Amino acid sequence: MLQEDRPAKFQALFREHYPIVLRKIAQLVGDRAAAEDLTQDVFLRLYRNPPDDLDRVGPWLHRVLTRIVYDHYRKTGRQTNLAEKQILQAMSEEQAHPSNETAVIQNWEREVVRNVLNKLSERDRNALLMKEKGYSHAEIAEALQVNPKIVGTLLMRATNRLKKNLLLEEVVES
Repeated sequence: MLQEDRPAKFQALFREHYPIVLRKIAQLVGDRAAAEDLTQDVFLRLYRNPPDDLDRVGPWLHRVLTRIVYDHYRKTGRQTNLAEKQILQAMSEEQAHPSNETAVIQNWEREVVRNVLNKLSERDRNALLMKEKGYSHAEIAEALQVNPKIVGTLLMRATNRLKKNLLLEEVVES
């Protein structure tokens, strides 16, 4: 194609293929604004590096739009992963280095739980603490010298007593 003829030919190809390319990209991406940006990228590539045979520009445009959409998904996927990593890092830093207010609240909560646990019977307290530490029902039964078949019920009742006492503790402190 002659250099003088290039803008006119490009304009004709643009008018003919733009709606088709935009529709395909919009269907693939699902975001009209992003699809318009990606469609412009497709036609910039056409203008800068046209194929040898402009009569068969349709398949060329399809190949280019497919690559651009893949690149878009890769880029947005990396950005999403990065954002998720940043959120997780911020949350873990908050847990590793809590603010003074958070530390005071956590200490207060531990103290409340400790007080409520001390109000439970020794058997209930030990059962709950062992379960929290990951002991199996059989190990809890052996340590508490009870029938292994009742450990589940024992834990459920101890948990209910703990919850009830926590609620009472909250009411008293309010």
